[in-house]
Amino acid sequence: MENAIYGFPPVGNPDSLMLILGSMPGQASLSAGEYYAHPRNAFWKIISLLSGSQPEPSYASRLKLLTTGRIALWDVLSSCIRSGSLDADIVPSSIIANDFLSFFRAHPGITRVCFNGAHAETSYRKHVLPTLGREFDHLEYLRLPSTSPANATLPFEQKFLAWQKALAPPQQIPPPAPSQPCPIPCPDFFLNH
Repeated sequence: MENAIYGFPPVGNPDSLMLILGSMPGQASLSAGEYYAHPRNAFWKIISLLSGSQPEPSYASRLKLLTTGRIALWDVLSSCIRSGSLDADIVPSSIIANDFLSFFRAHPGITRVCFNGAHAETSYRKHVLPTLGREFDHLEYLRLPSTSPANATLPFEQKFLAWQKALAPPQQIPPPAPSQPCPIPCPDFFLNH
């Protein structure tokens, strides 16, 4: 029998406005002790492009991009049993969700929750949403394409555009002209607070 694996604590400040949720860190992330540590995972590349900066070399610098943008980062699962890194290999009966009731109460400004892939959303809706009650009915939920290298069917540009639309405040996304593609990078991504 496999041993349980455990996720990381959340990243974010009390003034966070958005929360990005994965399901459970993969093996590369668990080994490195860092969110999205697999070199082919597009998460940090997308965040760097959206912030208008070069890819940050240090993990602390990458996390600062999020917290400066008032974005929190966490995973739905606190622990589970899984062989390998794929969400499909998680043993459903082993799932223990993180304590979102306490998290949302400590981060009252969060109004939007973005899921990094379908499994994060499915796990949240099954294991977390029923525990929240009406206190958090104001939360908006958006499923985004997974940044995992396992999600190779969607080109990077399409992933980027979906993430750009979801993470940028509505007033910062001008309606696209019919013949003009959305520019990459988008340096006005982060909130100016």
